Amino acid sequence: MSIARVTEISATSPHGFDDAVKQGLKRASKTLRNIKGVWIKDQNGLVENGELKEFKVNMLVTFELEE
Repeated sequence: MSIARVTEISATSPHGFDDAVKQGLKRASKTLRNIKGVWIKDQNGLVENGELKEFKVNMLVTFELEE
């Protein structure tokens, strides 16, 4: 039997939503072991002077707890 936990994280990137997800997952992998999935809960952007400057994602990361 396996038990999983879900944690919510936010990540940003100036290069796009896809990159923000990848950067968030890369950083989460440094602390969390046994990551099994990710769900993108929300996406939004930071606008400065009428231009999109940064992409942000809020995501739920599921990881399996160790025995």
